[in-house]
Amino acid sequence: MKIIVLHKKIVVSIFILCFLFSCFLFSFAKPFSFALELTTNSIMDEASKERILNLTKQEEKIAYLTFDDGPTLKATGKILDILKEEQVKATFFVVGKHVKEHPELVKRAYEEGHYLANHGYHHDNKKLYQSKDSFINEIKNTDIEIGKAIGVDNYCSHIFRFPNGYMSSHYKSKKKEAVTLLQDINYTYIDWNCLNNDSVKKYNHSGLIKNLKKSSKNKDTLVILMHDTNDVNDTSAILKDSICYLREQGYEFRNFYDF
Repeated sequence: MKIIVLHKKIVVSIFILCFLFSCFLFSFAKPFSFALELTTNSIMDEASKERILNLTKQEEKIAYLTFDDGPTLKATGKILDILKEEQVKATFFVVGKHVKEHPELVKRAYEEGHYLANHGYHHDNKKLYQSKDSFINEIKNTDIEIGKAIGVDNYCSHIFRFPNGYMSSHYKSKKKEAVTLLQDINYTYIDWNCLNNDSVKKYNHSGLIKNLKKSSKNKDTLVILMHDTNDVNDTSAILKDSICYLREQGYEFRNFYDF
C-alpha cells in the first residue's frame, strides 16, 4: 500500500512539473492570429472578392465594425478595450504613417483577433493618385509597416478602403483606374453602408447613436464606418451603446477574416 501511495505522489509531482513547464513555454510563444495567413503569397480568389464587393447586398443580419484613419494614442486603445470587453472582432483600416508611429497598437489589435486592412500610407489623395506607381507604393508601404509591427513577413491585407470612399465624387476617374491596379496586386476594396458621422461634424453622444440608428434602418448586412482618431468626435464614448443597440436588433458581429 505504501508503494502505491508513493507512486501517486510521483505521478502528481510529474504532472505539476509538466504543467508549469508548459506554462513557461507558452509565455514565450507568439500569440496565435489568423493574420499569419495574410501575405503576398496568399491568394484572395475571385469569389471572395466578389462577395466583399457585394457584401452589403447580403440578407444576413451581420454587422462589420470598421475603424478608419488610425491608429492613434487618443482613441485606438480605448476602442480595443471596449471591443475586448464586448467580445467583438472588428476591422481597422490603418494609415501607414500612423502604423509606423504606433506599432504597439497595431500589434495589440492583431493579437486580439482584429483584421488589419489598408487605408493608404498618407491618407492624402494628391500623393495617392499622383501616378500609378505612387498608388501601388502607398498600399505596399502600408503593408510593410503592418508587417513590421506584427512580425509577419510580406504582410498583405488584400482589402483596401479608398480615403473618403470609392463612392465619393472626388478623383472619380483616378479611382476607376486604381481598381484595375488593385486587381493586379490581388486586392479588392470596400466602402460602407452605415455610419455614425463621427468625422463629419461635432455631435453629442445621443446624436451619434441617432445617426447610427438612422443609417442602419431596414438594412441586413452592415459595414459600419467609424474612426479611431477623436479628431471630431469620441466614438469610444458611444461604442458600447452602439454595440448594445445592434445586438438588440439581432445583428451578429464579424470581421473580414471570414473571407
